[in-house]
Amino acid sequence: MSGSQGETVFAVEAVRFAYAGQPLCLDGVSFDVRRGERLALVGANGSGKSTLLHLLNGLFFPGEGRIAYLGSPLTEAVLDAAPFGPRFRQEVGFLFQNSDAQLFCPTVEDELAFGPLQMGWTQAEVFRRIEDTLALLEISRLRGRFPAGLSAGEKKRVALASLLVLAPSVLLLDEPTAGLDPRSQSLLLEILEALHTRGLTLVTATHDLTLLPHLADRVLVLSEEHRLVADGEPEPVLADTEMLLAVNLIHAHSHRHGRLVHTHPHQHVVAHEHVHGHHHEHEDQAEPKK
Repeated sequence: MSGSQGETVFAVEAVRFAYAGQPLCLDGVSFDVRRGERLALVGANGSGKSTLLHLLNGLFFPGEGRIAYLGSPLTEAVLDAAPFGPRFRQEVGFLFQNSDAQLFCPTVEDELAFGPLQMGWTQAEVFRRIEDTLALLEISRLRGRFPAGLSAGEKKRVALASLLVLAPSVLLLDEPTAGLDPRSQSLLLEILEALHTRGLTLVTATHDLTLLPHLADRVLVLSEEHRLVADGEPEPVLADTEMLLAVNLIHAHSHRHGRLVHTHPHQHVVAHEHVHGHHHEHEDQAEPKK
């Protein structure tokens, strides 16, 4: 892991972006991400939060404006060149909303080995990192399993493990709890908290306001006009009912409990003992088909 606490990891300056032939989906967005932050990007569907993660990951590039990583502009040419490109791909991990889009190898072990082997690591180092990462996420029992046959919660942890095996310093997370049952959701949030405690920078896109206190210390709100309209700590952002109504993140029938806004239906994160040192036998049972 490179860099020091508090340095600017990403600098986003007046970014405008549209997919080919499509309307603008980011309009003049500017912000910094600091080392060690837990930052949430929130907005209604179509506001541009997932697109912004794709830009931070160098999957697309701004039509106007600039994104820099550790002071270096993120451009296609820079990412294609060594040493910056390989270092960026190792240091910045992207967790897709749909785990099936991220898992493509015959076994879980193969999934974890793929990235390190692409980086040219030795077999001994790859084996050691796989062992450590499987143990960290408590999925050693899945090592020889076929990823397509896993439950949604198991797939999400395997996808996360395939990133963590490279020892990244930044994780970009697109709706990480989407499609998970409450127990798997709670476990994933616990894992992310532990990773943050280890010093990882976490940038999460979500539209689930109930998760913000568990995912972020700072919240950026995108409007349906694809502009940044709020930047603050979770509590004051959640208390700003007028702003949340304006960006279509809550509806008129939402109400207040204390200072925080809650919407119908209520969603609650399941509380349970810390994952490390406690094995939950039934947390990853295959979910019923819908």
